[in-house]
Amino acid sequence: MMPQKVGQWADIRHQRSDEVLLSATGKDATNDFEDVGHSDSAREMMEKYYIGEIDSSTVPLKRTYVPPQQAPYNPDKTPEFVIKILQFLVPLLILGLAFAVRHYTKEK
Repeated sequence: MMPQKVGQWADIRHQRSDEVLLSATGKDATNDFEDVGHSDSAREMMEKYYIGEIDSSTVPLKRTYVPPQQAPYNPDKTPEFVIKILQFLVPLLILGLAFAVRHYTKEK
């Protein structure tokens, strides 16, 4: 792996786009570079931006993503559940209050 310092060069001279360089950022882009089929002059330019070798034994291995533990979802404890209960109970309470008022205020 050969790290390259290409930030300023990319702004001025890269013929394709910044996206190509950005997609190879932070990884070994040797295969990406070779697959494109760069010219000899591009290979010579590459030497100008060479900044050293990376000891591949010091590069951490890729780890699989382990999502954080979350409490199980309980739909009975959500605010939406409380709202649904209130939408059911409030009209019943109003109806019960109306019947109670009617019953106690009715003339005998």
